[in-house]
Amino acid sequence: MTVTEARASRKPDVRRPPRTGPPAKTRWRRAATPWLFLAPALLLFLYFKFIPMAQALQMSFQEVRPFLGNTYVGGENYSEIAGSADFGAAVWHTVVLAVATTAGSIVIGLALALLLEGQTRSLWFIRSAIFLPVVTAMAVVAEVWRVMYYPAEGGALNSVLSVFGMGPSEFLNSPDSSLASIAFVGIWRGAPYDMMIFLAGLAGVDRVLYEASAVDGASRFRRIWHVTVPGLRPVFAILLTLAAIRGLRIFTEVFLLTNGGPDGSTEVLLTLIYKLGLERNELGVAAAGTVMLFVILLALTIASRLRRREAR
Repeated sequence: MTVTEARASRKPDVRRPPRTGPPAKTRWRRAATPWLFLAPALLLFLYFKFIPMAQALQMSFQEVRPFLGNTYVGGENYSEIAGSADFGAAVWHTVVLAVATTAGSIVIGLALALLLEGQTRSLWFIRSAIFLPVVTAMAVVAEVWRVMYYPAEGGALNSVLSVFGMGPSEFLNSPDSSLASIAFVGIWRGAPYDMMIFLAGLAGVDRVLYEASAVDGASRFRRIWHVTVPGLRPVFAILLTLAAIRGLRIFTEVFLLTNGGPDGSTEVLLTLIYKLGLERNELGVAAAGTVMLFVILLALTIASRLRRREAR
């Protein structure tokens, strides 16, 4: 067979037409559709959140004088609020409440999750009952605890203390116990939320590890410490971040229960900022305080994300 005949015997090279994507108009519609659905929410966020945030940042460098015009003062507002004794005390109280409520909520939430873990049908009712404080309005919670903290001997909690031979406590009316009383309310309300997240995390812990440790003779406490806790490390990272942010932003409990009293023993950052802006009419100084709090929360969030990324 000659070369010419061999070439002629080959099958013709049939090339498929190149694949083409959808038209540019269709791609544009697909890309724009999600943003059209998000547009109403984004407009609301822009008007009620991002624009006020920008105005607060601008006000933090000004002496705000309604109807007279604002005056640029540079960093004087930041120096004034950072150098005041009230600000230092408010930061200390905020940190104490954040640490106490975070630690208490996580410990009690984990204990509740371990007790209520399982697939029994009756557990849903108990879990729902325990979770009720989270969905109850804070105004209602504060009023209930105000009644329970009634400082007289006939108060609800003082009646319980008298059974154990302990004298009546003033709770919210004493500078020595007011901060701890507010922290207890925060723990009572935050522990059920942490419990639900722990229950979701416990579902991902390998059951084979429990069985292997039980065969090796490990006690229940050792199984929890060496199997459950390491398996819940991602959950702990999330809860620590959320609880720390929640603790630093504490306001409603303090405002409704003590309003920073008695004698400033429960004054926190947000109640101080509220009083500076709306009671003393020092809007520039209050805006500087909000910017500083925002920077602290932003740094905490970024540090948490970086730490989680390094852990992976």
